[in-house]
Amino acid sequence: MLKRLFDILFSLFAIFLFIPLFVIVSIAILIDSRGGIFYKQTRIGKNGKHFSILKFRSMKPGSDKKGLLTIGERDARITRVGYFIRKYKIDEFPQLVNVLLGDMSMVGPRPEVAKYVNLYTDEQKKVLTVKPGITDYASIEYSNESHIIGTVDNPEEAYIQEIMPAKLNLNLKYIKEQNLLTDIKILLKTILKIVR
Repeated sequence: MLKRLFDILFSLFAIFLFIPLFVIVSIAILIDSRGGIFYKQTRIGKNGKHFSILKFRSMKPGSDKKGLLTIGERDARITRVGYFIRKYKIDEFPQLVNVLLGDMSMVGPRPEVAKYVNLYTDEQKKVLTVKPGITDYASIEYSNESHIIGTVDNPEEAYIQEIMPAKLNLNLKYIKEQNLLTDIKILLKTILKIVR
């Protein structure tokens, strides 16, 4: 109950704080390339529930049909504005609405698409016992995930066999340690990571 209250208050505060930024980013996206301002994708949440995650659109329309992973920092599908908002994680800000709606929490395992969730072991599926979050240990540790994937010959194989299991181990660590102080610590580390 305390975590939910924290999520509501923090997300509301952040939305009101960043309204001017949201307006500027929205206009920049519309000027930069055709397509809408937002991008929705179905992800798997707590107890396997499907929900639509919300992001600022950073790619050209229909890019997800060419693959679910972003390959390298200069993936040709990413728009000019998209490169900037991805670099500073601004594309993730609309997920504050997902937090308000109760589909997500400020801190928790990042929600995955069904294609990869279907590959989870029984142990890894424990990450589905909590609400997914905007940030967590894995988000901080793998903030340069796109760059890592862009340096290997088979990006999807590297993601499935190396990156995904490592991230899930960090998710399971969070579940064991989760409390309000841990959430605040992770949020502060995330902010510092973006600023640096």
